[in-house]
This record gives sequence, structure tokens and C-alpha cells, in this order.
Amino acid sequence: MRLTKPTLFTNMPVTCEDRDLPGDLFGHLMKEDPSTIKGAEMIMLGEMLTLPQNFGNIFLGETFSSYISVHNDSTQVVKDVLVKADLQTSSQRLNLSASNSSVSDLNPECCIDDVIHHEVKEIGTHILVCAVSYTTQTGEKLYFRKFFKFQVLKPLDVKTKFYNAETDEVFLEAQIQNITTSPMFMEKVSLEPSVMYNVTELNTVSTGEEGASTFGKMSYLQPMDTRQYLYCLKPKPEFAEKAGVIKGVTVIGKLDIAPGYGDVRLSLELIPDTVNLEEPFDITCKITNCSSERTMDLVLEMCNTNSIHWCGISGRQLGKLNPSSSLYVTLKLLASVQGLQSISGLRLMDTFLKRTYEYDDIAQVCVVCSHMNPEI
Repeated sequence: MRLTKPTLFTNMPVTCEDRDLPGDLFGHLMKEDPSTIKGAEMIMLGEMLTLPQNFGNIFLGETFSSYISVHNDSTQVVKDVLVKADLQTSSQRLNLSASNSSVSDLNPECCIDDVIHHEVKEIGTHILVCAVSYTTQTGEKLYFRKFFKFQVLKPLDVKTKFYNAETDEVFLEAQIQNITTSPMFMEKVSLEPSVMYNVTELNTVSTGEEGASTFGKMSYLQPMDTRQYLYCLKPKPEFAEKAGVIKGVTVIGKLDIAPGYGDVRLSLELIPDTVNLEEPFDITCKITNCSSERTMDLVLEMCNTNSIHWCGISGRQLGKLNPSSSLYVTLKLLASVQGLQSISGLRLMDTFLKRTYEYDDIAQVCVVCSHMNPEI
């Protein structure tokens, strides 16, 4: 089963006039429906979450997550059960299994569960191959495979145009079109020039000290809409004399359309799906120094929100983190509000550069009440 984010439950409200034969029957039924929002029963959107009922679309750059379960349907104990999950693409075969060791015994009605993750980096057909080998009580070795095929689609269509000015400058226009069926948030679009050029971004309008984006405050790109980004490239002084030659060079830079992690990247390695109200729970964070040259000295600060509270001392020293290396930190939290809550408020400060990195909305947890309050 593919693991994707749940969606809000939708229902179709049925109404009628008071003078009609059903009277207030429909309204009474909607008020008793547990999926409707109390006081707003006429709204189609409910307050419950529902698991996706189909595979859905997956686009280039997304992380494909899947839940694999091998269940013993027989009445006998099977031995040496080995589950292997491979992802076959047009160019390579990747092993996604979390563990390559076998399970010695699998009792009847028991199962082996595994969750795999993979960031898709190719367009086209992908095949998830799940292979299971095991030994019966009679010593017979058996083997079977399951295949799951899906398509990875291209989310954006990018077209570029070049304009050569009378000077040595070259203007690059990048037309980015959202070819998905959903709005897309454009978090970062930048041009990384080659070693021969300096680049100036021309996608802001100067308003006082800071520049405002030409696209306004909202960076959403609606389905099939196109947005144009403009950049000015100028040869570096040491290459200015060869301007006529380098105008014929095809590689002038790389267009980067991706989230910017900056020098430090924070990701969640372990987090519970559901937690109890006002009961502490743990999460494990992975902190990576994305710099290839600079060592960092990090301090972790924790800021509470209205629903999530951090347990522990804020301002703790994490120590030095070498370039391109990572460390793992386990943190304790407590939720004070029921429902789907977002984990926010982590701050990492590099004491060398006096620079602070903020991390909000890094994950969500479902907070439930551990017991029902007795009636008074």
C-alpha cells in the first residue's frame, strides 16, 4: 500500500424545505452524522481524516513511501522468511529493504511489516518488486514475487529563451509551467551560473530597502499556468575579453527549482503517528551539515507553540558538526490540544557565523485523548 497523507472526509449534504414531506429529517440525520462538523453540517468538508482510496499521482522529486506486509495465512509455522523489496526503473534496480536478514519463525496469523522510502529521480515506469522466500515445516523452500507498477510524472514544463544584448550581457527567460492538476507552491527558483558568468535576478521590484516579488506575496502556481523568470548574465572581468567567444558556449548555468536547505538540513527520522493528549512522546531528528568546507558549532533552541510544548532545556550545545556529516538528536514533546497538530519551533544557531536556522511545520502528529472522561 502506498503511504500518502490522509485527506479530510467529504460528504454530500441532502436538504429540503421545511414544508416538504421529510421535514427536518435530513437535517437531524446530518447532525447525528459523526463525520460532519458540528454547527456546520451543510459544509461538504468533514472533520474526519480518511486514507487515500487509490494510488494517486507521483511526480519527479517526490518521496515514494510504501507499506509492505507479509501475512501467514496458513495454520503452520514457517521458517527463515526473507522479504526483499526492489525498485526497478528504466536504468537501474534499487534495493529498498530496511533489513536483509530473515525472520526465523513466522507463526500463523502473524505478519512481517516494513516501510520503504525512496526519492524518485527518474520519469517513466517504475516497478516495485516484492520477493518472499520461506521454508515450510517439511523443509521445502518456497518463493514468490509480487509486482506493483506505477508511473512517475513530470510536474513542471520548463522552456528557456536567450536574448543577446548589444553589450556583453545575456538575458535568460525561463518559462515554468505547472502541468499537474493541483496548485503548486514555488518555494525556490534560482539560476546558478557557470564559472564564466555573474548572474543578476530580475524578478523583484525595489520597494524601499527590500525588494518585492513581481509575482506578489502568494507564490502559488495554478494548474497549467505559466510563470516567467528573468535573469541577466554578465561575463566575469577575467573573461570579458573573450565575450564574443563565450556567447557561443551552450552551458551558462543551471536552473534550480527546489527547496533551499541552506547550510543545515533538519529531517525527522522517527516520529509516532498518534500520541496521547498531555503525555510526553519522543521524536528523533537528523541534522546534516550541507556545507562541503565549513565545520559548524550548533546550539539547539526550542520554542513552544499553542498546542506543542517541548520538554527539556532550550539552548543545549550540540557540539561541532563536520562538513557533509550528520548527527541524530532525540527530543521529547507534549501535546496540549487534540487533533492533527503541527510540530514547530525548532531553532539551530551556528555560533561561528552567528546565524540562526528556523524550522517550523516539520511534521504532523494526530493527538487523541487516552481515555474518556466519566460523566459527572
